[in-house]
Amino acid sequence: MNKKVLFISMLLVLGVLLAACSSEPAAVEAPVVEEAAAEEPVAEEAVEEPVVEEAPMWEAPEGALVSVLVAEAPVLDGEVDALWADAEAITAKVAGGANMGETEVTIKSVYTDDMVYFYVSYADPTQSFVRSPWEKQEDGTWAVVKDPNDVGHDNNLYYEDKMSFIWNIDSSIPDFETLGCFTGCHAGDNPEAKPYGNKYTAEEGQFADIWHWKSVRNLNQVDDQYLDSTRYSEETAGAGRHGDPSDGGGYVANNNEEKTAPAFMGPEGYATDGSPGWILQSEAIEFDDTLFVAGDMVPGIVKSQFEGDRGNISAGWVYVDGMWVIELGRALDTGSDFDVQYDDLTATYNFGVAVFDNAQVRHAFQTGVNSFVFHP
Repeated sequence: MNKKVLFISMLLVLGVLLAACSSEPAAVEAPVVEEAAAEEPVAEEAVEEPVVEEAPMWEAPEGALVSVLVAEAPVLDGEVDALWADAEAITAKVAGGANMGETEVTIKSVYTDDMVYFYVSYADPTQSFVRSPWEKQEDGTWAVVKDPNDVGHDNNLYYEDKMSFIWNIDSSIPDFETLGCFTGCHAGDNPEAKPYGNKYTAEEGQFADIWHWKSVRNLNQVDDQYLDSTRYSEETAGAGRHGDPSDGGGYVANNNEEKTAPAFMGPEGYATDGSPGWILQSEAIEFDDTLFVAGDMVPGIVKSQFEGDRGNISAGWVYVDGMWVIELGRALDTGSDFDVQYDDLTATYNFGVAVFDNAQVRHAFQTGVNSFVFHP
């Protein structure tokens, strides 16, 4: 084979090879990947919301005296402070007393974190302050002015105006919630010595707290007393009524040692008509008989503030336009066994009201009882 033919043959083979290399490769089918079926959403179990029950709206017992929480204490001066505006009043009707007959006692209450206060007002036609004063006689001697019909501490002529609350202590007196102070009233006991009767609880272990405001004898306070089951005797003339323990102060009769004349008189210029019914201990001057003439009167009481348990109740009062207005305040919890304690502000407390118009014992009284609660 000649070189020319060989060369041509080689070109032909090379062409074939080039043609084979330039051809597209056969398509290779990709493996079919099946998509995973979408999972059905799993329903979550419903979580029950906790049922929050709304607290029932607070309601006071029908007719109750409701004490309203205030940010600051009222001034105890007998004046109407603005803070009393939100306190709703109740009215207690009292009747059957000497001189006055009957009247309506209006009461409001407010409280703070540690104190409770009461606003009391009632009509009284006369301000009584001539409480058994000394009077100089024509012969120069002195005598205590007395009610000629007074038998057994039953003065209804020369006395003072008074008002009282009585509270059941620790629910110790059965039926107090319906009968009130009648649970302690005992008419007919020793009628010759005590024609108006006596006051005491029926059984040992029954106690009441008495708040006894006395317009002449008290000074910036209400006399804090209590009632127990003591019966009347010559040694216990007051029967079940007692003053709380005292560390001093209070009121005493203005008697000299012989009880024949006053021991003290008021400061210079002091009225000689018996007004205002008392002499302040801080202003008392040794009595000088030469300054007085027949008919002059000197108060029969010298007073100061009680110290200790008996002085637990602070007060202020005024008499204006035929009305007594009295404001009083006391600690919610005094810690005394002789006091009602307001240590549960969700509880209901019960009390009765009495008013004395120039009367020692013959008071106008309430038939029934008042309930008292604290507004939360």
